[in-house]
Amino acid sequence: MESKIINPIAYIKTDFKEKFGIPRQSGRSPSSVGEIVFRKEFSDENAFRGIEEFSHLWIVFDFNAVTKTEFSPMIRPPRLGGNKKVGVFASRSPFRPNGLGLSSVKLEKVTKNTDGTISIAVSGVDLLDGTPVYDIKPYIPSCDCHVDAKGGFSEQFTNYQLNVVIPDQLLSLIPIEKRKALIECLKDDPRPSYQDDDREYGMAFSRFNVKFKVEKDTLTVIAIDNL
Repeated sequence: MESKIINPIAYIKTDFKEKFGIPRQSGRSPSSVGEIVFRKEFSDENAFRGIEEFSHLWIVFDFNAVTKTEFSPMIRPPRLGGNKKVGVFASRSPFRPNGLGLSSVKLEKVTKNTDGTISIAVSGVDLLDGTPVYDIKPYIPSCDCHVDAKGGFSEQFTNYQLNVVIPDQLLSLIPIEKRKALIECLKDDPRPSYQDDDREYGMAFSRFNVKFKVEKDTLTVIAIDNL
């Protein structure tokens, strides 16, 4: 069987500096933004001609922060409490044979940079800052949207959200344009699903360390420090 080497065509910049706190799926935090910056050899404007006619894109990326290489046919989805196992191919787990991920994001703007590279601003991202991107493709509603599709075990968590409380003096430390994205990420409950206690957590977001506690269905931010 032949093997194939694929190399990144771009890297994405986001506010997520570590895995903890990244939205569990793309689109869960519509206000979370990213910038896909293409390498110079792929920054030919002709390669992007017509792309702004589409509203959304698929991103094929590398789970580059995952170090595990041994194949495991079963995984424990965090949303199932870390106890129930399902097949890796019945999950969105990053622990995959080839470490490939797929995200659907909203296309905001295409920019030609002064250094000759091209970047695409996107929203609804769920990617770690610096993630290598292997390809992008347009999202085509007539083919990619299946209104009668089943969501398996994920359906029971579709509407799961926490109430978020951030005191005004702490919220004022976050730039206005980043506040909505932060709140969306906190609502999605960054904690491992098997944790249900009053311990203090810290989430790296942009240049901040956001510390919080959760009691029942309410998340309260208790401190925000610079990273």
